[in-house]
Amino acid sequence: MTDDPLDVAERWAREGRKVALATVVDTWGSAPRPVGSHLVIDGEGAFEGSVSGGCVEGAVIAEAVEIAAGAPPRLLEFGVADETAWEVGLSCGGTIRIYVEPLDVSAEAAA
Repeated sequence: MTDDPLDVAERWAREGRKVALATVVDTWGSAPRPVGSHLVIDGEGAFEGSVSGGCVEGAVIAEAVEIAAGAPPRLLEFGVADETAWEVGLSCGGTIRIYVEPLDVSAEAAA
């Protein structure tokens, strides 16, 4: 059984890990995961959840490690284009947009 990525994100952040949360915010055509799917990544590259069933997780994790370390949030887009069909992309023919943001539970606790 897999843990809920949001529960994992909260637990990791409370343990003092630097954490980023990736969320599928838009899809077009055939997409492996629906809007609202989550992937949580810590500063060491450990992860839980899925935003694409494995198609683009490696690229999202690399971006998320930078964001967990302090880089600004980013909106990532993946799809299939002729020139990128053999690079990172979706073999199913769809397009997905993924928003990656740092998770800061200290702000939540102060509220």
